[in-house]
Amino acid sequence: MSFHEDLSLRVEKVNKLLESVMKVDTGLSEYLMEAMRYSVYGTGKRLRPILMEASAELFRGDAPELPYFMAAIELIHSYSLVHDDMPCIDNDEYRRGRKTTHAVYGETTALLAGDGLLNFAYETAAAAFNDTKDPVKTANALKILARKAGIFGMVGGQAVDVHCEKNNDPLTQEKLLYIHENKTAALIEAAMMIGAVLGGASQTDVKKMEEAASAIGIAFQIRDDILDVVGTFEELGKPIGSDADNDKDTYVTLFGFDKAKEDVQMYSDKALSIIESFGGDKEFLLKLVESLISRNK
Repeated sequence: MSFHEDLSLRVEKVNKLLESVMKVDTGLSEYLMEAMRYSVYGTGKRLRPILMEASAELFRGDAPELPYFMAAIELIHSYSLVHDDMPCIDNDEYRRGRKTTHAVYGETTALLAGDGLLNFAYETAAAAFNDTKDPVKTANALKILARKAGIFGMVGGQAVDVHCEKNNDPLTQEKLLYIHENKTAALIEAAMMIGAVLGGASQTDVKKMEEAASAIGIAFQIRDDILDVVGTFEELGKPIGSDADNDKDTYVTLFGFDKAKEDVQMYSDKALSIIESFGGDKEFLLKLVESLISRNK
């Protein structure tokens, strides 16, 4: 099986998992669940749950708790995009090639849909305790998920990003790397660390996975900054040049196009080197990281 065939099967697996998780009757608040489903069922890459599964394969492989956390991390990622797109932050009308949640359902419902996805994610992850044979391991995975998604991770990075933009606070190299490390890389770190934990990795190996994921996340975001300059709407599914239109500093504007490309390769090589050091089933994970370097969307 080719890498792209394998990736397509994994994406479909995550999509079916999400559909199963979100097939619930919410009574009078069904309109809210409709907006939540709309936010999740787009043409997302499902990168984080796929990274989680591939990371588990480096160690023991599949674990009964894994599907709960795979679904939960994609729900958290989706909530973050709903809020990120809203008029009070980025004011984007397109995401994944279609209208954003607030553009379809209005700001109030979009805000509540994001809140609902976040809380439903933790409810979904907590359900892993029903199937686990190792409650301590599951609790450790849940701690990672909560911390990396919160003020010490994604939300913290988003806060610094918004503060700098809204207050015309000059974006230094230190602040930009902090934003990339937290706003983007933190959930990737959570995915790979949780996969390792559920796969039975040692604390030392979980830490190494965190380092690899950090490098992947930073490389991913720098590539995103590059694509905002050279990509197309058809490829990205959202308007290009939005950072420049909003006078927003990025890795490209601060360091130049060539430096940005070099650093994508540098961070990617670091991640690949760490993954190569493990002895488990790593072929798919290596190819996935390599594909992120040259992605066009």
